[in-house]
Amino acid sequence: MAKSVLNQKKLEAIAKSAAAKGYTVRTEIPDAGQPGLYLVVQPSGSMSWAFRYRHAGRPRKLTIGPFVLGEDATFTLAKAREVAQEASRIVSDGRDPAEVREEEKAQAPEPDPVQVDLVGDVLDEFVKRHVKKKNRESTQKNTEAFIDKRIRPEWKDRDIKSITKRDVVKLLDDIADDGAPESAARVRAILSKFFNWAVDRDIVDASPVPKGSTAKQGASRERVLTDQEVRLVWLACEKVGWPFGSLVKLLLLTVQRRNEVAHAARSEFKLSGNNQLWTIPPERSKNGKEHLVPLPSFVLQVISGLAKVGDTYLLSTTGETPVSGFSKAKKAIDAAMLEIAQEEASAAGTNPDDVKIERWTLHDLRRTGASGMARLGAPIHVVEAVLNHQSGTIKGVAKIYNRYEYLDEKRQALADWAGHVQFIAARALRDGQVWP
Repeated sequence: MAKSVLNQKKLEAIAKSAAAKGYTVRTEIPDAGQPGLYLVVQPSGSMSWAFRYRHAGRPRKLTIGPFVLGEDATFTLAKAREVAQEASRIVSDGRDPAEVREEEKAQAPEPDPVQVDLVGDVLDEFVKRHVKKKNRESTQKNTEAFIDKRIRPEWKDRDIKSITKRDVVKLLDDIADDGAPESAARVRAILSKFFNWAVDRDIVDASPVPKGSTAKQGASRERVLTDQEVRLVWLACEKVGWPFGSLVKLLLLTVQRRNEVAHAARSEFKLSGNNQLWTIPPERSKNGKEHLVPLPSFVLQVISGLAKVGDTYLLSTTGETPVSGFSKAKKAIDAAMLEIAQEEASAAGTNPDDVKIERWTLHDLRRTGASGMARLGAPIHVVEAVLNHQSGTIKGVAKIYNRYEYLDEKRQALADWAGHVQFIAARALRDGQVWP
């Protein structure tokens, strides 16, 4: 075969042909850029680097190592040339590179017989090879945040093989006891994927994550706020103001997911005409499908009152990135709710120190809105359409071919819910009604 200088473009063409089984016999492709260096291509499609030379009057070959395209390649073209250059220097000194390699192996210290895989290191690999390759950007960030906050600080310096079921249960119970049962459930899901991935990689023999979850960890998943609590949330949003108060208002009224609202782009909104609409693109929706959200007049009032920072995001404090700091937002709303409730209790002649606000999450607003629409008469399939859930009421072939968006029905359900929120937000506490 005629010699030519190998480069990345040529290597990509060779690799593509090898993957398609384009080489029916073992083929050596010389690199004119480094004398003696060859790329060996097998009929199976595998490739490796080799260095051919003469020693003591006889032809010899030194296998350098495998070649694959991509960032994970150990022996790139540059590395293979480097090894070949060193081998060529050894030959010029009158020595055999293959014998030198064997001598170096014999003199190398014995490896530690016990391999320790630290949890922190394995988590890094898990994030790199699974989380970032298998998930959308929003899920990646969410998963990494839970890993860095809840898992890594506890176990980063421990051998992954030493993690037991008892360790996992304790970690989850500690998170739940800290007032975050939904976080415990999320961490459990991440740990389950992490250890199953480690099993597939032969890093551990079995996953220590127990089957199922405790009642404590899942206790808050059915939380629906009462009308009195919804009223208090709205008044707290008014008190907190932009941007966090505005964010929570939109979460409550549109009944969409937290990141779908927080990361909404201005270009997604049609605010003119008679059919105002928010179109969530497939790349931002959880199920990967475009989602149409009608905008009732009360929602339009909230949007029209938003401060405009930059031209990209509906909610932004920098103009360059969407609004963030959900934990901070929740704390601000909670504090304002408690302050308002205590003021009302004091005005009613009761002890404000007795006022307690039952724990709730931002996701509970979505469940509360869904429950509220159903209570106001929206059929379940319309509520599911508003939530962008796959409806369980349409099955079989009809489910496959049904493309009806229920747009008018969704608009009515959201308008009814927005009207209900507006009504209870403006309503004063009834005579004799106090907190809690």
